[in-house]
Amino acid sequence: MNSKASTLLCLALFLLLSSASSAFNITKLLGRHSALSTFNDFLTETQLAEQINSRNTITVLVVDNKDLAGVSGIPLDTIKKILSLHVILDYYDIEKLTELPNKTALVPTLFQASGLAIGQQGFLNVSLINEGEIAFGSAVKGSSLNSKLVESVAAQPYNISVLQITSPIVPPGIDQSAASPTNSPPEAAIPVAAPKKSPVTAPAHAPAEKPVPETPAPRGAGAPTVSPVPLLAPEADAPEADAPEANAPEAACTRS
Repeated sequence: MNSKASTLLCLALFLLLSSASSAFNITKLLGRHSALSTFNDFLTETQLAEQINSRNTITVLVVDNKDLAGVSGIPLDTIKKILSLHVILDYYDIEKLTELPNKTALVPTLFQASGLAIGQQGFLNVSLINEGEIAFGSAVKGSSLNSKLVESVAAQPYNISVLQITSPIVPPGIDQSAASPTNSPPEAAIPVAAPKKSPVTAPAHAPAEKPVPETPAPRGAGAPTVSPVPLLAPEADAPEADAPEANAPEAACTRS
């Protein structure tokens, strides 16, 4: 009985530790709220849900279906970058946000961790404005704090906090930063292939291989040997023309 009890105790501890290692599941948390179904679907389609679940401490800023409608028509790759900007790499609940030092903070996001952000695109500006209102905005220079905190959707201190905000945060140029790395590789590949194919003028050097017809061509039987013969023939006739001139004086002598 003692051995059985100890085995059951070990099994219970193992299950407890394994459940603690997978501290939360973002899709299950959001699945309880039908108004957040679009945001939840995007997390699954972009595979951001897996990245969020792999973190130990995180804050997700969610937007309801109605306020997220303007994002639905853009490419999925850009949607992924926008949503990753809504994942703060630290735990923030309402209480912690109301106690921000100097009433403001610059916080890094999952978009910054992806390495695809340009400049301050991967950071959020969180500030207390007016009379304790919590506002969020892009940290890019010139951006406004246009998204306000609505409520806390879920919290598991100090692993995950899910906060609803009024509108999605879209930093300027995020669509360009998503497209630039994709376009550069093909453009680089085109010039590399073109010059290599243009020097493929190796057939143009094939005329230099015209010695090949000369080597098999038997010069003794071909026209190439005839051309030097007429050149030598006039040279042979020239001395014969001189011979009669030499005989002419001999004839003159006999007459005399």
